[in-house]
Amino acid sequence: MSPFVPLGAAIVLEVVGTSLLQRSEQFTRLAPTLGMAVCYLASFYLLAVSLKVLPLGIAYAIWSACGVALVAMIGLVVFGQRLDLPAVLGLGLIVAGVVVINVFSRSVGH
Repeated sequence: MSPFVPLGAAIVLEVVGTSLLQRSEQFTRLAPTLGMAVCYLASFYLLAVSLKVLPLGIAYAIWSACGVALVAMIGLVVFGQRLDLPAVLGLGLIVAGVVVINVFSRSVGH
């Protein structure tokens, strides 16, 4: 199995967990708090599974950058949180960095 399968699942679970963190209202709502904890634990487990093949720095760069970009989109669409131009540019640079790593780096081990 490709290490990108558990990495992709880890990214999705981290994004769901972060969205539930927003819904937990500083841990005052039980269901979103528990959901967040389960999602984060599962996300870290799947990230660790991907580390059997991928180097730590590469896997973490992909995991965190994709998570940041997806959470920003969810913040915009679900929570109505607007981004200014510098934020959009910064997110674009983060995504560009992940693309450069995956396309040009020999560290990824395709």
